[in-house]
Amino acid sequence: MPICPRWTDLHWLCRGCGTFLLLLLIFLPEQAAPAACSSFAGLIRNGGVGVVDRSGTVRGCELDTPFIPASILKISTALVALQVLGPDYRFRTEFHVDAAGDLFIRGFGDPMLVSEEVDLIVRELRAKGLRRIRAIYIDPALFALDTDVPGRGDSDNPYDAAVGPVAVNFNTVALVVAGSGAVRSAEPQTPTLPLMRELGRGLQPGRYRLNICKGQPRLQPVMARYTAELFRAMFRRHDIACGTEWGIQTVPAGSVPFHVHLESRNLQQICAAMLRYSSNYIANLIFLAIGAQRFGYPATWAKARRTMTAELALLLGPAAATRIRQVDGAGLSRSDRITVRGMLMLLQAFRSHRLLLPERRGVRLKTGTLRGVYNLAGYLANGTPFVVLLNQPQNRRFILLDRLRNRYGGG
Repeated sequence: MPICPRWTDLHWLCRGCGTFLLLLLIFLPEQAAPAACSSFAGLIRNGGVGVVDRSGTVRGCELDTPFIPASILKISTALVALQVLGPDYRFRTEFHVDAAGDLFIRGFGDPMLVSEEVDLIVRELRAKGLRRIRAIYIDPALFALDTDVPGRGDSDNPYDAAVGPVAVNFNTVALVVAGSGAVRSAEPQTPTLPLMRELGRGLQPGRYRLNICKGQPRLQPVMARYTAELFRAMFRRHDIACGTEWGIQTVPAGSVPFHVHLESRNLQQICAAMLRYSSNYIANLIFLAIGAQRFGYPATWAKARRTMTAELALLLGPAAATRIRQVDGAGLSRSDRITVRGMLMLLQAFRSHRLLLPERRGVRLKTGTLRGVYNLAGYLANGTPFVVLLNQPQNRRFILLDRLRNRYGGG
């Protein structure tokens, strides 16, 4: 399995305002200029397409039929997060040290605790005088998840990684297995850890990025172990003595943080990474943060869903609840639903953030793919919002995009 791209700082500019067109879209009659699906004969067996033309009119077919959205639903997550948390929001992680020299790490679900960020944190702790640690304890109390990530599978693929309040490197390890069977880290910024050697044992020679959660009946211990091992290796790299003991334990009552780290990347940059790489891990941590911001920690799926429903109603109008059903932040769940009209409403509201979407074939777009699901949503080169929803075995989405571009993509 090839290594996924590394995550780098992303700086995007946002411009434009679609408020006028959004209002037109919200108050248009339900049957606003639908075109017959027969014009897409042979391409659509179970799906719909739509655009908002230059006059603000919704055009397409099967405008109000709910379909499984897959990852195009990440646009909804980004839109509500930017509204509720704000583009300059930064995830935080607290570090507590007790009299015995034990370090407690309490996280708020920072999705970008990669090795480079951990290295920065260790430098900050050393600058504050930390020189010796007896043990590392992970405090997971700020999440209270009653179920696993909706729709998550149990593969070693990175897109199936679980989430937690304190987790590093997207709960994945990048490693190289040599011909001799020796295992080492595939990244210079990440030390070779005991967990890597265990996961790489018995694999064929090659380079891998593996989901550490595969086959784990209890997810929190493996996440805590990985976090503790990475921090311990970084402490030793920076001449901070650190014992081998680690565990899961809450911060002592009344403890004052020794250090509070704010994530280097703001939410706008994180959303850009989430959309560019279609990261389920990042999307679900943003989703949980939205709910916790509105209803307080600990973060839960119920709080996140309640917040999404309420905010979408405010942004798109009360009818949004009948057009968008979102049970997770990533679109992994096959219980998620969206209509063509609902997606177009989202895109109108997201217009000022459209440059956060990756560009492909001269179009700003997000793909959405599951078994039997082939979707697209975004903006044509002239700024026209479009959506293709196909819940069928045949993947015809880019042929449909070309037809929409030919018909509506002019200046």
